[in-house]
Amino acid sequence: VQLQASGGGLVQAGGSLRLSCAASGRTLESYAMGWFRQVPGKEREFVAAISWGGSTYYTDSMKGRFVISRDNAKNTVYLEMNSLKPEDTAAYYCAATTWGPRADPSKYLYWGQGTQVTVSS
Repeated sequence: VQLQASGGGLVQAGGSLRLSCAASGRTLESYAMGWFRQVPGKEREFVAAISWGGSTYYTDSMKGRFVISRDNAKNTVYLEMNSLKPEDTAAYYCAATTWGPRADPSKYLYWGQGTQVTVSS
């Protein structure tokens, strides 16, 4: 599975962005998908995950601001980010796992290349 993340960019605090993660090579059927983020010098941080059936899970600090969704017909997962804060600045990565949606990045088999999100104050 090849994952291609896109949609990052520069946005002012309070703004919104929608990230996309398109899969190719095979269908995402039965894969749970996750979004993670990372800033230089820090560990990769779990953001959100979604099961094949659409059950969602979020880090508490992002619940209510971020929304993960998927379009299985398009083999694509999305992350809608609202009320963005400067501390949301990071490289955002999508990933796929057969273990079910979870926060542990070591359980994800496939990773996209990351898309940079920068939130200015």
